[in-house]
Amino acid sequence: MKIYTRTGDAGLTSLVGGKRVPKTSARLEAYGTVDELNSHIGLLLAYECLPPEAYVTLRRVQHRLFNLSSQLATEPESAYQPQGIAQSDVEELEAAIDKADAALPRHDRFILPGGSIPAAQAHVCRTVARRAERRMLQMNEQGHPVDPVALSYINRLSDYLFVLARQINVFMSAPEIFWEKQL
Repeated sequence: MKIYTRTGDAGLTSLVGGKRVPKTSARLEAYGTVDELNSHIGLLLAYECLPPEAYVTLRRVQHRLFNLSSQLATEPESAYQPQGIAQSDVEELEAAIDKADAALPRHDRFILPGGSIPAAQAHVCRTVARRAERRMLQMNEQGHPVDPVALSYINRLSDYLFVLARQINVFMSAPEIFWEKQL
């Protein structure tokens, strides 16, 4: 089977279920941004200097994001309905956040992205997760309902990625960069 079909050359693509939509639609923006996030997480996983538990959590996140992309790309009336995001997936992220955060030094300042290259990549993932959330909300506002649990998951994921960036810097003995108002 060929990888190209030529069916999208005119700016339309098919949703799961067969409906053709513009490639600029809110639905495509949403699942395309989730796909982009998944790719950025793949890059983060390629670093061989993350805390060991991060590899397990991030790999599970990648699978959940693939499910989420499929869910966002599927018409509600389609006979095929992909596995969605479960409340237990949200709770799993919350547990990972709580565990990592409990071991981090306390601070009362804003943190700038950076410190180490993997931490900076985690911050890129965090900002893409925030954009994915905005795109999902936009999709919802345009009459394409998004599961509230999926919205909670993507919101919690951005929190996890923030804590992970901090955890990576501690793990690598890299300094956190704090925002200086007067700098």
